[in-house]
Amino acid sequence: MKSYSLFTILLLCFAIFVVDFLAFYGLKSITSLMSSDILRHSTHILFWFFTFGLIAAIITLKIRLDDIQPRRKQLLISSLYGLTISSFIPKIIFVIVMAILIFTNYVFDKKTLLLIIPFIGLFAGFLPFFVITYGIFKARYNFKVHEIRLSFSHLPKEFHGMKAVQISDLHLGSFNHRFHILERAIKKINQLEPDLLFFTGDLVNNYAWELRGWRKAFRHFSPEIKKYAVLGNHDYGDYSQWDSKEDKEKNFQAIKTFYKENDFKLLLNESEIIENENEKIAIVGVENWGNPPFKQYGDLKKALNDSKNIPFKILLSHDPSHWDQEIKNQTNIALTLSGHTHGMQAAFKLKNKEWSPIKYKYKQWAGLYNHKQQYLYVNRGLGWLGFPGRLGMRPEITCIEFKRDE
Repeated sequence: MKSYSLFTILLLCFAIFVVDFLAFYGLKSITSLMSSDILRHSTHILFWFFTFGLIAAIITLKIRLDDIQPRRKQLLISSLYGLTISSFIPKIIFVIVMAILIFTNYVFDKKTLLLIIPFIGLFAGFLPFFVITYGIFKARYNFKVHEIRLSFSHLPKEFHGMKAVQISDLHLGSFNHRFHILERAIKKINQLEPDLLFFTGDLVNNYAWELRGWRKAFRHFSPEIKKYAVLGNHDYGDYSQWDSKEDKEKNFQAIKTFYKENDFKLLLNESEIIENENEKIAIVGVENWGNPPFKQYGDLKKALNDSKNIPFKILLSHDPSHWDQEIKNQTNIALTLSGHTHGMQAAFKLKNKEWSPIKYKYKQWAGLYNHKQQYLYVNRGLGWLGFPGRLGMRPEITCIEFKRDE
């Protein structure tokens, strides 16, 4: 909430009030069926108590944001975010459905409307509420393994059958030190028995202190796995106010040190050559590169310096918009692995088709994309940020098996 102005927060509170005001009139048509006056009036009082309580909490948090301890601040913001979404969205749907039903008095007689409005209205409000509640309390840590096979004609023979796992966007601060949850994901990764593990950025939300206690969890990764990582936009501390440049740099160095202490090779605009029986592939990693307002720390040209003569390259680049801008058609990189979008943590899926509003911001936002002989895979993220849940967009562990076309 710190990045939003007080005016924006007040505008949000006004929107909450307007929606609740309209929803209240719909609620009255339902409570009018109650035989008990006490129950009816109690329901109305509870409705407005929650509304004004939520608005007061949002405004108070905004005003006192700078005085709250960072750890507590993060927890309060995510909790209010979840509470607002779980209240606001169902009520909007409820208001729209009730308005449509009332409009249909030109089609249905008044007696029929009195019977169907309460039941359909309740269903329209409670169904999205239960879906959002499920996304918060169950789906956000219901890790899903996506297994894909990719074939390349120029993959060296010795790397045929190589298996790599990609994870992205951990945002460890959002786990609130629930180490056992991430350990479940690590156990799934180890069971896949990959040769390589790629982490494509956003280890934290902003601060290095979010990493306290996580070293023990990270030690559960199998020592047989070679681990590589790149930085995401949240790893630079750009979304926080710092007392000095030195404090920001100290925070940044602590994040980089965490990778080293946990046996991750952090690729900072550089390449790592992997050799097997005199055959080689290159793992290339760039710092975060995104379209404005995201900063472009990445230097792909520099990263490729040490791998120019290696035909088969895998690139780790946090932001998938990088693929269109500098990679596709401009390099011979076989596979680019990205994250960043989280799939907006919300999507609708029907059979093999998936849709999310994030598609209007990012052309490539989740899953596998290809252009000629080049591939991009956008991981849906393992953690969460902002809304403390996932709706139709489960946290992802990607398992990629590499095949050589003969």
